[in-house]
Amino acid sequence: MTQGAASGDAPETLGRLATRLRKAFRAAGVETAALDARLLAARAAGVAVDRVVLDPERPVSPQEAALAADMMARRLAGEPVGRILGEREFWGLTFALSPETLEPRPDTETLVAQVLAWCDARGGRERAWRFADIGTGTGVIAVALLSELPKAVAVAVDLSEAALATARENALRNGVGDRFHTVCGDFADALAPGFDLLVSNPPYIAVEETATLSREVRLFDPPLALFAEDNGLAAYRRIAAEAARLVVGGGAAMVEIGATQASSVCRILEAGGLEETAVFQDLGGRDRVVGGHRVAK
Repeated sequence: MTQGAASGDAPETLGRLATRLRKAFRAAGVETAALDARLLAARAAGVAVDRVVLDPERPVSPQEAALAADMMARRLAGEPVGRILGEREFWGLTFALSPETLEPRPDTETLVAQVLAWCDARGGRERAWRFADIGTGTGVIAVALLSELPKAVAVAVDLSEAALATARENALRNGVGDRFHTVCGDFADALAPGFDLLVSNPPYIAVEETATLSREVRLFDPPLALFAEDNGLAAYRRIAAEAARLVVGGGAAMVEIGATQASSVCRILEAGGLEETAVFQDLGGRDRVVGGHRVAK
């Protein structure tokens, strides 16, 4: 891609820039070529994404074209668009990313939806729910829940201080910073009992599966947030033990899982003292969330 129109060529425009990016991405086999092209062209030009369609004749400067060329090269090298932009949308909110945080995926919205359904069935969203988010990363789960539960308070735990800094930034930028509290620690070791809910998207990929991951995941997501021992199940054993200690009677724990882990995670939660375990599917019909209750005695 040239950095500007050569003498005698038509001047570079936003629409032509997006088309050029889309063709390059399609030729490279990028599944989301059209969307990626719009996002990157808009960022290079410093405009909202909808302007790519609404104002395709907007002139593009040589500096903007050069920035687009750099971003295109990064995308063709496998870097996800969210990493290039430094942010990702989740649950209709915008979240900053950092090297220490997992890039959130739409499938994780299944966990948020199931927690909200649980709250709806047990007193509604106006209750002063108290929940812990174990391995919070960018904070997307906790922040999304706080955006829907106006009286709730979240305690977000992560082993990485850098990840917690990103999570705090995301809570503030999405207007829930006053109800979002961070703790640096190993799983929930530093927490005291008294939570209505424990939620987590823990590392659940077996190390042996590394070669099966996409470039976007393998090269750009932090290994600490991806891989777990015991065939990917080690984190669930820690979470089950801590949920039994932290969650009040009548409360629950809900965790994201890999597509083949439902039965194993149900057994782990039950062995930890949780009951009435259930499996929930994502929009693609894959097992995505397992939940269990701490039955009130």
